[in-house]
Amino acid sequence: MRKSVVAIVGRPNVGKSTIFNRLVGERISIVEDIPGVTRDRIYAQAEWLNHTFNLIDTGGIELGDEPLLVQMREQAEVAINEADVIIFLVNGKEGITAADEEVTKLLYKSNKPIVLGVNKIDNPEMRETIYEYYSLGFGEPFPISGSHGLGLGDLLDKVVSYFPERNDGEKDEDTIYFSLIGRPNVGKSSLVNAFLNEERVIVSEIEGTTRDAIDTHLHRDGQDYVITDTAGMRKRGKVYESTEKYSVLRALKAIENSDVVLVLIDAETGIIEQDKKIAGYAHEAGRAVVIVVNKWDTVESNEKAMKEFETKIRAHFQFLDYAPIVFLSAKTKKRLHTLIPAINLASENHAKRVPTNVLNDVIMDALAMNPTPTVKGKRLKVLYVTQVAVKPPSFVVFVNDPELMHFSYQRFLENKIRDAFGFEGTPIKIFARRRG
Repeated sequence: MRKSVVAIVGRPNVGKSTIFNRLVGERISIVEDIPGVTRDRIYAQAEWLNHTFNLIDTGGIELGDEPLLVQMREQAEVAINEADVIIFLVNGKEGITAADEEVTKLLYKSNKPIVLGVNKIDNPEMRETIYEYYSLGFGEPFPISGSHGLGLGDLLDKVVSYFPERNDGEKDEDTIYFSLIGRPNVGKSSLVNAFLNEERVIVSEIEGTTRDAIDTHLHRDGQDYVITDTAGMRKRGKVYESTEKYSVLRALKAIENSDVVLVLIDAETGIIEQDKKIAGYAHEAGRAVVIVVNKWDTVESNEKAMKEFETKIRAHFQFLDYAPIVFLSAKTKKRLHTLIPAINLASENHAKRVPTNVLNDVIMDALAMNPTPTVKGKRLKVLYVTQVAVKPPSFVVFVNDPELMHFSYQRFLENKIRDAFGFEGTPIKIFARRRG
């Protein structure tokens, strides 16, 4: 089930970015005491009471017709449209302003749940000032302090109360869900049409033709699939239109809803830095990944060229060393038949479970081959290992002291698990825990 989306909106300089950084636990948004510093929407994940949700920081909604102010307002409106719940933030030190009332009118039209946060209430004496905010018509105002972290728990309790009940039965477990991601014009829509053998999705040489995430059903050799074609993701500095910013959020949602993500690379233009950033979204989400080199018909496509290109991919995408690489042409359908088996394998491994006794036999053999390291006179002791989750496969290694588990030894154990059980196409996660 997709994560809920929460947008923080309000006029400039009410503390939206400070609250955003508090909720996501790191300093992502730029915070300055200057109105309008945050111009684009910024996305990150936050968590409260076992609810993980997507949080959007928006540029302040400002009155006026200057181009920048108009764009900031458009960005905020897109965030409002996409959000399931909206945190409306006001400045408790300044009282209700004309700009606050303007934002209020915008939020009335949204028909979304609104949670009103009165920020900059830094001491208990100031709480008496919040009662005027009842007049905005959004129910109880929550006094908070972004700079000190006060009152955020009560605010978040209210926010998550509006989240829909979990329903893990929405997805058909027998269906493989896969999405196509990549920068604009790498051939995502062409590949969907090649799968379906019909012109289902608009294909154009003009970048940005696909603006939304489009789901299509496919049945092949007794297996059902749902394909999601997503909008191309550009560098942040090259994203101008509010509709395109909306598309990027939809692409990130498509990744979350996928079992397998196809990362498309243009064989003609080669690998660029943006390709790595886009692939990172799928890796960080814990999804199975297949790297697809499209437009292979436009280059010298012999075995030697294929091996050279694969070497480049492995050098640039070291964090995706588990991902199979498929070379094809969506336009001519050359080597298209090699993609479905790679998707099936990645999906199967993404959901694979390993019996605990067999897993521990492999780990004990690995320990005998490469004994655990000693750190400051203390030796790491691995007691036993168990798999705790799938999609992605996740393992807990019970040890005498988790602090002694060095990254390099954890990587060694991961490699031994992969050597024994495959897991091609999927990331795996390993956590060190103290027994008991």
